[in-house]
Amino acid sequence: MNVKIHPSWGNILQQEFDKPYFEGLVEFLHKEKREKKTIYPPGPKIFNAFDLTPFDRVRVVILGQDPYHGPGQAEGLSFSVPHGVKLPPSLQNIYKEIESDTGISTAGRDGSLVHWAEQGVFLLNAVLTVRASEPTSHSRIGWTTFTDAVIKAISDHKEGVIFLLWGNYARSKRDLIDRSKHYILEAAHPSPLARGAFFGCRHFSQTNNILLNRGEKPIKW
Repeated sequence: MNVKIHPSWGNILQQEFDKPYFEGLVEFLHKEKREKKTIYPPGPKIFNAFDLTPFDRVRVVILGQDPYHGPGQAEGLSFSVPHGVKLPPSLQNIYKEIESDTGISTAGRDGSLVHWAEQGVFLLNAVLTVRASEPTSHSRIGWTTFTDAVIKAISDHKEGVIFLLWGNYARSKRDLIDRSKHYILEAAHPSPLARGAFFGCRHFSQTNNILLNRGEKPIKW
């Protein structure tokens, strides 16, 4: 698939890559390509979250559901869009909460969250690809089996990771996480469809307080 993925994930996920469901997933994507379907994000960005945030540097996990399905929007990071792309509504609300919660100004900021990923914020979508203009079109091809395994691997092999679960879909993954080893912060989804229920969750300051109490550097949101 011409993907890029940091080698630190190799030993952790090789068993998943070798399973029949994943081979079928890859073949499905090759078939879509042969049929001239437009897939987002582009091949080299499908595993962008894994490439920008090595396994040993994962400190925070923010779980999204489906990649953006519009031209130029998806870059393989949950909630993030490339430099120069109009801010999606959910990301606008995330920025509003950051300002309210931390006092950090987000005025004029673009939508790329690469700087979060580089600090150890693993921006994982449950589904890693989508057909152009067809939301959830790849939701049943095997990605959720894979990303559930990713979440469980983080839970099993690491300690003290902060999982931010926004919305009912993300919250449904809580049973994959060992609460005795990790932190789980839950809130409504930042989408406008949640009618502002996301606001006031204070997850950004709470995350940094946990990191500081562990003697770690806070995230520069």
